[in-house]
Amino acid sequence: MALAETKPVVALESTIITHGMPYPHNLRTAKEVEAIVRAEGATPATVGVIEGEVRVGLSSEELDYLAQCRSSLKVSRRDLPYVISKGVSGGTTVSATMIAAHRAGIPVFVTGGIGGVHRDGENSLDISADLTELGRTPIAVVSAGVKSILDIGRTLEFLETQGVCVATYGASKNFPAFFSPQSGFTSAYHVCSPEEAAKLIASTLSLGLQSGVLLAVPIPEQHAAAGQQIEEAIQAAVTEASAKGVTGRDVTPFILQKVNELTEGKSLQANIALIHNNAKIGSQIACALSKQVNERTLKNETHPPGKLSSNTESDVVVVGGINVDFIAKGKTETLLFGQTNPGSVCQSFGGVGRNIADSLSRLGHKPLFISATGTDSNSDAVLNYCKHMNTCGVARIEGQSTATYCAVITESGELSLGLGDMDIHQQITEQYVSLFEEQLSSATLVCLDGNIPVSTIDYVCSLAKKHNINVWYEPTDSEKACKPFLSDAWKSLSYSSPNLAELCTMNATLGITTPEVLPSTLDEMLGVTVVLSRPLLDHLHCLVVTLGAHGVLLCGELDAGTVNLQPRKQRRRRQLCALYYPALTVTPEETMNVSGAGDSLAGALIAGILQGKDTDSCVRMGLLAAKMSLASPHPIAPVLTLDSVDPNNVQAQDWPKPKFVWMD
Repeated sequence: MALAETKPVVALESTIITHGMPYPHNLRTAKEVEAIVRAEGATPATVGVIEGEVRVGLSSEELDYLAQCRSSLKVSRRDLPYVISKGVSGGTTVSATMIAAHRAGIPVFVTGGIGGVHRDGENSLDISADLTELGRTPIAVVSAGVKSILDIGRTLEFLETQGVCVATYGASKNFPAFFSPQSGFTSAYHVCSPEEAAKLIASTLSLGLQSGVLLAVPIPEQHAAAGQQIEEAIQAAVTEASAKGVTGRDVTPFILQKVNELTEGKSLQANIALIHNNAKIGSQIACALSKQVNERTLKNETHPPGKLSSNTESDVVVVGGINVDFIAKGKTETLLFGQTNPGSVCQSFGGVGRNIADSLSRLGHKPLFISATGTDSNSDAVLNYCKHMNTCGVARIEGQSTATYCAVITESGELSLGLGDMDIHQQITEQYVSLFEEQLSSATLVCLDGNIPVSTIDYVCSLAKKHNINVWYEPTDSEKACKPFLSDAWKSLSYSSPNLAELCTMNATLGITTPEVLPSTLDEMLGVTVVLSRPLLDHLHCLVVTLGAHGVLLCGELDAGTVNLQPRKQRRRRQLCALYYPALTVTPEETMNVSGAGDSLAGALIAGILQGKDTDSCVRMGLLAAKMSLASPHPIAPVLTLDSVDPNNVQAQDWPKPKFVWMD
């Protein structure tokens, strides 16, 4: 939840729990560190492996389990495949924690000290995977420097070779040696405050270097006095480890245990103190970074739309709704109203306009998306989810609620009931959208959904007429389908993608007789659809009529035995025909979400059209995207890519030949 709301999160490793301290010191320290992170305003996310699952954000019970587990392994990058395949538990080292934190989208990680080049490493080549991970994973590691049992000079040289930015936190560049604030070596740089450290991290991430930052925090002064005694104990422990033949991953736990014995617990106290200090400073840095990122995002969102930089230019503009969706799926075919039904509920992010813009963004385009949300947590969550999209046209309006939608579907995936709070969509006004007139006028295609006000639709259609823009209208539902048809605005549309009920509404609004009852058989559906599409095609270039589980009927201009989908340059007399494409099979068991299939179809179809693909390829891209949507908990499947909807990549799919129907 913290990540979704772009709040600060701090990753924590777990080898300190499994291998760094004896029980119960390990558990108490872990919980104290998490409490410090919370006290500084961040959310702790301890990383560990529980029975073969990498988990980010361990529960209190999982922390206790790891603290007392005697069979837990020390898990570095190389060990992750093994522990997962064997289903065993373990504490993650710096390198494994970095991997998990980065995958989860957490940019700041706090630990005690990192590994390094071992003494005599120039001969043994015993070099910690922590160093190579810092060279290939873009995350900030806050630590007390390098453990003093290592060769610190060679460690810093190795980090330089790996391209890792190393900075000491404080007034000097002295590089700390875990128990001692000075190691005799210096960092390349130093930062003096959480804000300065956060800017360094943000700069590193913005460059896309794929390497990390090491922030070295000296041990608090009051605990550094014992440093000399601890250093002497370390030298004795190193000698004993060598004499006993202790090597590899066993060296550090052996030496830490021995040093604790020789110093009568002072090293353990110092260890805990520096971890507490790192957690405090690391959390302050995470909070500063989160604040800077959110301020930058807000600045981008409130940038005067008429002065958008050139990188917001797009071949497509989408104007429409953005929702937070709740999908409730029953476990029975018949839902009983007035009582609780067994089922499952999941949250996702939708809105017809958002869905189409999302789909296009995943299929090689960068559409400008114009919409409106509130300034609530739902807005934070949905905009964070849409970071891969160009959302600089989304207005965030104080005192308004972000649109929410709840769909109740049966076991087979049929919509039983939908409830929506969509009032915010009325704020997508003609006045606001007109701020983007330059982008609208130069777009190859503008897509409108039926959630926006009639006046806004009329305004965009007037621009389309003036500048010869192709406009795609996605009706949203049978009530909203009428909006462009209340005036002559509809005559400026080029494409529309209604279902049969929405097509009836369009015709009825124009005063054309429509069936009182929708047909149930496929042949009847096709016949009625052809008849109802014909009058609209006097002005529209093409209609994409969705027929639910039956598939889709394309109606438009005849061109070389198919329907011409390519954007028209001018209006002319033409012969009309229709092509029927059956849907791809999705079983009720596979169906997870019915709210985005039509939008996925439209988005992929539009992508195919803009990429100049032939009609069959465009429709098949749409059908594949719709199938992926139905099988995903999200309206637009997060795994949607150009490869995943390339009909040529679907080897097993025997594409049936579309059925041709004359319209004239």
